[in-house]
Amino acid sequence: MGCVVESITDQLEHYMDLLSARQKLAASNIANADTPGYKAKDIDFQFEFMSSMKDASPNVVETPGLVVKNDGNNVNMDREARMVSENALRFNLASALMKSQMKLMTEAIEEKSS
Repeated sequence: MGCVVESITDQLEHYMDLLSARQKLAASNIANADTPGYKAKDIDFQFEFMSSMKDASPNVVETPGLVVKNDGNNVNMDREARMVSENALRFNLASALMKSQMKLMTEAIEEKSS
């Protein structure tokens, strides 16, 4: 059981790290919404999560498919706000799952000690 719980916990940690990195990118995109020539950045979340390189920094790419304004900037504030909200929901869910895993481990340890 310990190995399974550790695996799930490691995956949740990796997931939360990626959410944190994506949140920072969204904040940077929002901060640069009026910067001429700035291109919105993101990560390929699914690819990065499936990647076995857990401790490596995620590969940051320019967000494809966004409309470029006359000043060369392509930040879409609606998209960024949606991404920030989605990340917050995902992070809260992952935190609840992590808390649940920790509670299971604690209960297992306490039960074994009894």
